[in-house]
Amino acid sequence: MRWEGRSMNKRTFLKYDKPLLTSMVQADNSDRIKELIDASVKEGAEAIGMQFCKLKTEYRNADTYKELFAYTDLPVYVTNYRDHISNVGKSDDTLADEIVELAECGATLCDVMGDFFDACEGELTMNEEAVEKQMKLITELHNRGAEVLMSSHVFKFTPAERVLQIALEHQRRGADICKIVTGANNMEEQIENLRIINMLKENLQIPFLFLSGGECHIMRRTGGAFGCCMYLCVHEYDEYATKSQPLLREVKIIRDLLN
Repeated sequence: MRWEGRSMNKRTFLKYDKPLLTSMVQADNSDRIKELIDASVKEGAEAIGMQFCKLKTEYRNADTYKELFAYTDLPVYVTNYRDHISNVGKSDDTLADEIVELAECGATLCDVMGDFFDACEGELTMNEEAVEKQMKLITELHNRGAEVLMSSHVFKFTPAERVLQIALEHQRRGADICKIVTGANNMEEQIENLRIINMLKENLQIPFLFLSGGECHIMRRTGGAFGCCMYLCVHEYDEYATKSQPLLREVKIIRDLLN
């Protein structure tokens, strides 16, 4: 019989022997998410990522959230990014309230954008009022038993010094995990990004996930061996899957060999 409730042991992204294999199960309806969870578990997924911003509006309710979180005993990472299917036109305050609701319904790890309450290029605001609201949001999520990942999607090659500045700011604001996504235009920049992973490992006191777009096939498949806390993978490449995220079954082989 499928597990029907919260595990006696608290689900977490903060305790692991190897970098977690997190399967991103992106879909616009709950049945498809369940299908992807089942397929991912069979392939060895150790955590699940649900992007609720991709769900159709009719699935954006507490009953659906609770049903999905109870469908698996794996820890669940959730996002609620701007301007996706069900979030077009919503204010950041509304998005923040929805993230709190996800935490109340059982989400393990909640993604808080680094430019929440002050959207800006590079997704890291330095506006004092916005930062204060972010820190209050993080406290609210912690009070509801959730862990917090702060994300900044830069989407272009970024020098090591700037990456470290972003990461330290995530840490200062109270995030449990730092996530930064940059870019690489060629193999030289991809190699530099691998070096940056090691730099973050030496300088941060919290777990981190450093990713890249563009030339990233090596980094996305080996980042955990250099210091990233998890891999973001997919079961298959359907219309909602992020194409830069590698296949779960392939990454599992690589991860297990390298570790």
